[in-house]
Amino acid sequence: MRGSFVAFASALLCTLCAATPLQVGVLDKDGQPVVDAVVVVITASKAAPSRPLPKEVTISQEKMRFVPAVSLVAPGAKAHFVNNDPWDHHVRASAAGVAQFDAGPGGSFELMISGKPEGKPGKTADAIFDKPGAVLLGCHLHSSMRGHVYVSDSPWAALTGPDGLAMLDVPDGSASIKVWHADQLIDIAPLQVMLGDGPAKATLQLNVVPRRKRI
Repeated sequence: MRGSFVAFASALLCTLCAATPLQVGVLDKDGQPVVDAVVVVITASKAAPSRPLPKEVTISQEKMRFVPAVSLVAPGAKAHFVNNDPWDHHVRASAAGVAQFDAGPGGSFELMISGKPEGKPGKTADAIFDKPGAVLLGCHLHSSMRGHVYVSDSPWAALTGPDGLAMLDVPDGSASIKVWHADQLIDIAPLQVMLGDGPAKATLQLNVVPRRKRI
């Protein structure tokens, strides 16, 4: 038993040692940092990431917005939707990029969440996201509301911060880096890199200038 534990621990340490710190910057068409871009790194490695993607998230409806505006999750993740506004909201979901919401198969769904009673917790509803890709969230009652959930089929994925940077620890070897953003309707070409000679940096640039989010 002890020998098995030592072997497991050694394998785990080797896996961690074989991970390369990777910094990915995402810029818009004008060369400015982009927040809430999804960076996905695809490798042939079967190793488990040091920071797995969440299997459960909370998405609030506040002041006619989805908060957070973009959520990054693993396949099969459960989302808890909370309506913190005093009026009713829908949560309508479809594959991002579709011109109109589709009530048919393919992961689409519709939830109705009553408004928050004064002095009480917001009403809630849950949904499961099991199909990889970007999902558009909207509200049938308030057409200006938009949010997204990105379900990554790669465990090495991260959101960019206000500085346009995403930080990941990725297994050594060849890798493909792709970027998704809600306002980038046409996919940009993935970036091919070779990791393993120390910390690495990469930059990808969108073909659009994202719309400024309402605060």
